[in-house]
Amino acid sequence: MASNGPMILCDNLVKIYKVQDLEVVALQGLDLVVERGEFMAIVGPSGSGKSTLMNILGGLDRPSAGKAIVDGQDLLKLSSGALTRYRRHKVGFVWQQPSRNLIPYLSVEENVELPMIIGGMPAKERNEWTRELLEAVGLYDRRDHNLHQLSGGEQQRTAIGVALANKPVILLADEPTGEVDTATAQTILDTLRNLNETYTLTIVAVTHDPRMADQVDRVVGIRDGKTSSERLRRVTAAERPAGELAAEGAAVESAEVPAPEENVTYHEYVVLDAAGRLQIPREYLEELGISGRAQVELTENGILITPGVGLEKPQEEANFKDIAETWGPQRRSRGIKFDPSLALRGLFRRGKK
Repeated sequence: MASNGPMILCDNLVKIYKVQDLEVVALQGLDLVVERGEFMAIVGPSGSGKSTLMNILGGLDRPSAGKAIVDGQDLLKLSSGALTRYRRHKVGFVWQQPSRNLIPYLSVEENVELPMIIGGMPAKERNEWTRELLEAVGLYDRRDHNLHQLSGGEQQRTAIGVALANKPVILLADEPTGEVDTATAQTILDTLRNLNETYTLTIVAVTHDPRMADQVDRVVGIRDGKTSSERLRRVTAAERPAGELAAEGAAVESAEVPAPEENVTYHEYVVLDAAGRLQIPREYLEELGISGRAQVELTENGILITPGVGLEKPQEEANFKDIAETWGPQRRSRGIKFDPSLALRGLFRRGKK
């Protein structure tokens, strides 16, 4: 059942992978809110938790703790069957390699139509939605072509059409412009923006492409399994001199209306979690020589963070991770298991003597 709240709400989200006796914490209490109809990107270094987050939002993996609510459904509490229905009806996937969404011996139209056939969509609705999708991604004239006749960008746009065949409420894109040239990447971005505006589609993309990061509504940075930074993109109409406005009025009379100019500004923030923690950019800490401990002071202009002073040298330079690594791997204690049945049998034996 749909909700009127945010499309995505992650609250103190934790994901722990266990391989034999080794536990890897991929997400460490991540918080994230994505509004309905938002077009956003997630960035971060390798191992920061981006792919783990996408797998959880896509229903491909379950969180270990916390909340991951998408369109009113708590993914942690869904049964296996309900999670399958969630993947089928709520989410569309676009991968870096479009071949993961496409069947090579089918045409463009057949690829887009196949998920609808599997989902049992009526023929009339299926034909209408297939045509609408192909027109939306700019491939209706290429609908009868096979995949080997398409460029890389056309294949990716076909994959986008396939991802939207089930009419999802959210589109998850993993590096959608990662394997194409600049011009093709811009075409894909324009396609995603058009779908976002036409269908009020919520789009969450993982990317390392700065071109994409500059054109989405919001960029959220993830570091060490937590959201660390956020950048908002604002588009406003540019103010123009009166002379230009008069010229525009004359152009209206001659049916030549110039496109309105826009100003694009970006606002950078660090993310503050519910416990008051924030992640300061690592380059700032390195430049100021802050590590281990810091001093915080309230000033008229805000909060001032400076290197810790008055500490003994070992305390000031202590790196707990490095210290733990010097201990080496620790064996797990076997402990003592108490079996009540063995204790009772021992009492009976003593009673027989």
